[in-house]
Amino acid sequence: MSPAYPASTHSTRTIAVITGASSGIGEVFARKLAPRHDLILVARRKERLDAIAAEISRAHGARVEVLAADLAEERGLSEVAGRIAAEPKLELLINNAGFGVRQLFWQSDLETQERMHRLHVMATVRLCHAALGNLVPKNRGGVINVASVAAFARSAGSSGYCATKSWMTAFTEGLYLELRAVKSAVVVQALCPGFTYSEFHDTMKVSRYDMAPRSFWLPAEKVVDAGLDGLRRGRLFVVPGWRYRVIAAVVTRLPVWARLGLESMRS
Repeated sequence: MSPAYPASTHSTRTIAVITGASSGIGEVFARKLAPRHDLILVARRKERLDAIAAEISRAHGARVEVLAADLAEERGLSEVAGRIAAEPKLELLINNAGFGVRQLFWQSDLETQERMHRLHVMATVRLCHAALGNLVPKNRGGVINVASVAAFARSAGSSGYCATKSWMTAFTEGLYLELRAVKSAVVVQALCPGFTYSEFHDTMKVSRYDMAPRSFWLPAEKVVDAGLDGLRRGRLFVVPGWRYRVIAAVVTRLPVWARLGLESMRS
């Protein structure tokens, strides 16, 4: 655990925890939330987190704590879950850490597939459990699980990724129903972006515009703004970008034979 940068002068600030905060959507969430919240930033790249934390604290006077942790491993996941559960000022959890694999499942590295499932599924389970156990008794706060529009339409070469994101949306919906059943004010959201400018596809070593036309690519700022606006409105599913909202609306209403035909065209 790194020291916080610096101690906040705003004693009333609540705390937002952001995983995958070293770049892309997670980093933008940190910058957008810093004016009103102190932050706990989680990712594997400590040097990158330290640089972001120092910059944000100078710009906004926020207290920023860095947790360098690999959430696909038990040690890192246990440390972060414990920190979330014990934080008295917790207000928001952004489950954003994730990565993709672009390869036929049986030809891909099994350990990489297992890491992706641990990160998208088990880390989400553990961190949501810690956060909601903290927030529900206080009857305030929220959780954003960053899923994907791939949750609604699968494609060959991304079976594991699409499956984990589908699970994430189903899990978030279940949490929403449980919170509503007990009349809790805690808000949960599945944020489902499409293609977003970030390091995500660079890490996959695929060309962006081989994946989708330029008009389908969204800046991370637009994705984050949509998620935070949806959080204020209490929306369960947020799909940024009108093209992706149309795709999600159409695909989820198609009969299976038609959906499979469409997905085969995309593969």
